[in-house]
Amino acid sequence: MLTSINPANNNPIKNYDELTLDEAAKIIFLADESFKLWKETSFAHRSKLMNNAAKVLRDNSEEYSVLMTMEMGKPIKQSRTEVEKCAWVCEYYAENAEKFLADEIIKTEALKSFVTYQPLGAVLAIMPWNFPFWQVFRFAAPNLMAGNAGLLKHASNVSGCALAIEDVFRKAGFPEYLFSSLFITSKNVKEIIENKLVGAVTLTGSVPAGKSVASLAGSLIKKTVLELGGSDPYIILEDADLQKAAEACVTSRLINAGQSCIAAKRFIIVESVYDEFEKLYLEIMSNKKMGDPMNDENDLGPQASLQLRDELHEQVLRSVEQGAEIILGGNIPDLLGAYYPPTILRNVKPGMAAFDEELFGPVAALIKAKDEDDAIELANYSIFGLGAAVFTNDVQKGEHIAKEKLNAGCCFVNDFVKSDPRLPFGGIKESGYGRELSPFGIKEFVNIKTVYVK
Repeated sequence: MLTSINPANNNPIKNYDELTLDEAAKIIFLADESFKLWKETSFAHRSKLMNNAAKVLRDNSEEYSVLMTMEMGKPIKQSRTEVEKCAWVCEYYAENAEKFLADEIIKTEALKSFVTYQPLGAVLAIMPWNFPFWQVFRFAAPNLMAGNAGLLKHASNVSGCALAIEDVFRKAGFPEYLFSSLFITSKNVKEIIENKLVGAVTLTGSVPAGKSVASLAGSLIKKTVLELGGSDPYIILEDADLQKAAEACVTSRLINAGQSCIAAKRFIIVESVYDEFEKLYLEIMSNKKMGDPMNDENDLGPQASLQLRDELHEQVLRSVEQGAEIILGGNIPDLLGAYYPPTILRNVKPGMAAFDEELFGPVAALIKAKDEDDAIELANYSIFGLGAAVFTNDVQKGEHIAKEKLNAGCCFVNDFVKSDPRLPFGGIKESGYGRELSPFGIKEFVNIKTVYVK
C-alpha cells in the first residue's frame, strides 16, 4: 500500500494499491505494444498531441497545483509556476523535436552516408517528490516526441501526481499505455529494470539510489541518465552588487523550501565583503514567511515529511557540534506539520556536515574565503558538481570563472541556477551524468545510427 500524507498537517490524503510484479509486467508489455505503433507516427502527429498536453496542463492548472501542494508541501504559488513550466517544455519539444532529430548528412567516400536517430523503446523514469510534475515532464516530453514510450516509477508520497500526469497524456490524445505509471516500491525496481522490454532508465534522486540503479542497468547494458544530489556553491566576489547577490542567493536557497538539487547551499564570500553580505543575507532571510503552503502570502511551507525534516535538523546539530554557529533558525518549531524555519549557519568549513553533505531544506551555509582563488578552491571542494554561480560586476571575469574554473554541469553568472528547456541540464562527479532538456536531452535515449550507402 502506498500512502500520500499531507506534510502541512500530517494527515493521510489517500492510499494506493501497490502493483504485483505480474501486474507491472503486463503494463510494460502493453507499453511496448503501444510503442511499436507510436514509433511509426509522424513528428507532426506527435507535436499536435504534445501541444494538447500543454493545453490540458494550463486548463487544469489550479487542480494540479493544489494536488502538488497537498502531497509534498510546495507553496501554492510555486506549484502554479511548475505547471506552467511543464506546459512550456511540452511546447518546446513539440516545436523543435523534428529539427533536433533530423537526419544529418556526413560526406564520406560513400554514395551517401548519414546519421539518423531512432527511438529505443520503453524508458523507465524513477522520479522524486520534490518537483512532482516538472521532473516527470522534462523526461516525458522529449522521450515521447522521440518516439519512445514512458514508464513512471514515481515517489510513493506523490502517487496522486503520478496518476494526474498519466491523465494529462490520456486527455491530450496519446495512445493508452504509451505513458504509464507503475505503483511499485523501491524494492521491486530491480525486477522492472531487468524486464527485457525496458530499454533504458533515467533516475533523479539520491546518490545511493543512483549508484544502485546504474550498477544494475550497467550489468544489463542498458543506458542510464542520472541527476543526483548537489551542494551548489555560490561565490560572492568583492566587486559584486551585494544587495542583488543576497536577494538571488536567498531566493535560490528557499525555492521549494530548500528541497531542490540545484538550490544554492554553500555561500562562499571573500572576506573583504563577508560582514556586509552576511548582514544583508540575514535581513532578507529573516523576513521570509513560513506557514500554510496554500496561503499565497507564505514563502515556504513544510518539508515533504517529518522524517526528512528530522534528518535535516540532525545535519544542522551535527554541524554545530563540528564548530558551525547558528545565527538564524535552527530549531524545530511548535507547529503541526513538517516545518523547518529558514536557517543560517556561519563559520562553516570543510569537514562539517553543512559543507560536505547536501542539506535538502532551507539551511544556508556561510563560508568565508581569503580571496577569489580561495573561493574557487572551496567551491570545487565537493563530491558534487551539479550547479554553481558567481556574483561579480566584472562580467568578463565572471564568465571566465564560470567557464574555466568551476567544476559543475551548470554555471551561472549574477543569477541563481535554474533549469530551462532550451539549455542542457545535468551534473558531473556524484551529481550524476547525462543531460536532460535542450537538443542534448532528446538524444540521450535514441539509437544514433550510422547509415552508409555505396
